[in-house]
Amino acid sequence: MNLATRRPVLAELWAESGRAALAKQALLVIVGIAVLTAAAKIRVPLWPVPITMGTFAVLTIGAAYGLRLSLITLLGYVALGAAGVAVFAGENAGLAYIAGPTGGYLVGYVAAAALMGALARRGWDRGVFSMVGALMLGNAVIYAIGLPWMAYLFVESKGAAWVFQWGMGNFLLGDALKLALAAFLLPSLWALLGRTRG
Repeated sequence: MNLATRRPVLAELWAESGRAALAKQALLVIVGIAVLTAAAKIRVPLWPVPITMGTFAVLTIGAAYGLRLSLITLLGYVALGAAGVAVFAGENAGLAYIAGPTGGYLVGYVAAAALMGALARRGWDRGVFSMVGALMLGNAVIYAIGLPWMAYLFVESKGAAWVFQWGMGNFLLGDALKLALAAFLLPSLWALLGRTRG
């Protein structure tokens, strides 16, 4: 099979067609939004700041769902939060929250999920090392969008060092742990799928 035409792992695990496919996709969007919400609420005590599992959920959903379905899921998640549903970390929601320091990272979530879906179509999710590369690129996209937005809001009042520390530096250890977990998850699903079909 051409790498550019490979389907994401969930499409392989749960292949349907016609109305059944539409029902499956709708269910996956609902489940994905629920997973993103739960992941945002999880707080793991870690120095210097607690971490949530939000980036882990975003990047794995992107790879497992593929580009189109992950985009729909992430846009649905952000739209619910904008409408006032408390899907983000803590009890936060609403347009004012999105316009705050987290807003850039939420946009980064959408872009990163799309990138992960595109890379999964090329088979990057099938091996640990290629998955690590995909996850690093996805995480970089989140910071590439989120950090400039934080700088726009705070660099004049708090300085560039503060922006870097609170916009990225404090989270790098947690990111490394989450990326390590995600790097084994998708290749393991592919290996399991291969064994069940063998």
